[in-house]
Amino acid sequence: MTDLLKNWQPAPSGVRHVVSVSLGSSKRNAREETEVLGQRFILERLGTDGDARQAAEVLRALDGRVDAFGLGGADLYVVAAGRRYSFSNVRKLVANARQTPVLDGSGLKNTLEREAVRQLDSVLRWKTQRVLMVSAVDRFGMAEALAEHGADLVYGDIIFGLSMNIPLRTLSALRNVARTVLPVITHLPQDWFYPTGDKQNESVQGKGTQYYAWADVIAGDTHYVKRYAPRDLAGKTVLTQTITEPDRVWMRERGVARLITTTPKIGSRNFATNVMEAMFVALAGKKEALSEAEYLQFIRDVNFRPQVNEL
Repeated sequence: MTDLLKNWQPAPSGVRHVVSVSLGSSKRNAREETEVLGQRFILERLGTDGDARQAAEVLRALDGRVDAFGLGGADLYVVAAGRRYSFSNVRKLVANARQTPVLDGSGLKNTLEREAVRQLDSVLRWKTQRVLMVSAVDRFGMAEALAEHGADLVYGDIIFGLSMNIPLRTLSALRNVARTVLPVITHLPQDWFYPTGDKQNESVQGKGTQYYAWADVIAGDTHYVKRYAPRDLAGKTVLTQTITEPDRVWMRERGVARLITTTPKIGSRNFATNVMEAMFVALAGKKEALSEAEYLQFIRDVNFRPQVNEL
């Protein structure tokens, strides 16, 4: 068994156990206990520092011993422009999980983040906001919701993903890029375009700095937001999901005025959507992803609301 599981402990009887296996840094690992709709949970994250073989071994070792897996640092699929695109290499990675369902957060992002944008309209008044989405094709629900609420948008997929200064300013442009690029990207190794392991802590200065300066709100994955951010983010609002205490310190140091998370804080951190999606699947007692309607019902039953933190 991998060293990562040397001291691992299963959940006590009656407690449901969700384990997120992540290609991200092990420094962000966590294990928290919570109760949701009367059901006790242990929510756990195990990072493998970019080691796909170790991630596959953890999935094999814990298969059938936990109620649901989350998958962090990689997407099984993305839903964009009404189509679903699967990542072939990630499918191979999770093949060791034969009994326990594996959820990457894609299904929940498409509902939770749409709902969060709607709820935040009374706070931010999206029609008055300039919003930079550092990457939008992996959060199409948020991208569509922001457009529907009238935000002035720049989608940064080509700027940051392909290193070309081509801002996308409309949903139709984003849809065209998704239809063109995703069939190719989904056959490439995930770490070619999403940082894993120590790469998550690397900063790429200068790329797209003018768009950070232009924006009132910077939205998207925490690692992407931090990776390309200039040192001066004074007065900005950051809309994201997974946040640890070091992330909060990082944002305060750069002058971020407001941090908004789409997932709730549990214990010392906000877990990613893959953990929350796995939790809902375990709560439903199912072995596969839920429908959008089921996710939305759970979101409303547990009263998930975006958390607004003035920094």
